[in-house]
Amino acid sequence: MFIDSHCHLDKLDLSPYENNFSAMLDAAFQRDISRLLCVCIDLEKFGEMYSLIQDHPKVFASLGVHPLHVENEQGVVPIDYLIEKVRQHPKIIAIGETGLDYFYQTDTKAVQQQSFINQLRAADQLSLPVIVHTRDAREDTLSLIKTYGGESGGVLHCFTESQAMAEAAIDMNYLISFSGIVTFRNAEELREVVKAIPLDKILIETDAPYLAPIPYRGKKNEPKYVVEVAQCIADLKGVSVEKVAEATSENFYRLFAKAAELDGIR
Repeated sequence: MFIDSHCHLDKLDLSPYENNFSAMLDAAFQRDISRLLCVCIDLEKFGEMYSLIQDHPKVFASLGVHPLHVENEQGVVPIDYLIEKVRQHPKIIAIGETGLDYFYQTDTKAVQQQSFINQLRAADQLSLPVIVHTRDAREDTLSLIKTYGGESGGVLHCFTESQAMAEAAIDMNYLISFSGIVTFRNAEELREVVKAIPLDKILIETDAPYLAPIPYRGKKNEPKYVVEVAQCIADLKGVSVEKVAEATSENFYRLFAKAAELDGIR
């Protein structure tokens, strides 16, 4: 059974399923995707996202603000607000998607950092892991995690950075999550990172509706395509896809302890 550890279900194109959200989920379940984590990037749309998934027991949620959604100081959400939101919504198992993005935004570094710090501190107080987006911000991302991150760790999602960064994050109790990018023809360096990282430190994701893996590249991504990500990792590791499914599912529940509690695993 596979787990899509990062997707944006509220942003999917449901037209292939006659706009039926449950039918889209069923298509994933038919490919042995057992659980999904629907990730928040914008607090203004969190309520709508949560209402979409709250009645689906196989779908968890996160709460966070993406760095590209923090344009000024007013976008830096107070720690107490995040904590209260989590306590009001039992399906939230992580804080994020948060982090730093200096590729698209270089003039908002200070507010991005403060937003990231607040979310790291909120996660620490809640004993929840953090879902981190990082692009062109390796040193600052690792520094802030080291300074403000809690014992619950987190995950560098949709990883495209160096092996050195991955290893540094792993040393701070973070997992590394790979998306469909790992299947792209120009991602040879990333595939080398996959080979170097132990399987017990890896998660798989779609980041749907973005970054559909080969052979679906160019189409809208869906949770059911996480199988192709797992198969690519299996090929790189020289193990069966069933082994990757088992290991990454165990990793998911180890990191997202609240998901394990909700599923009665621990």
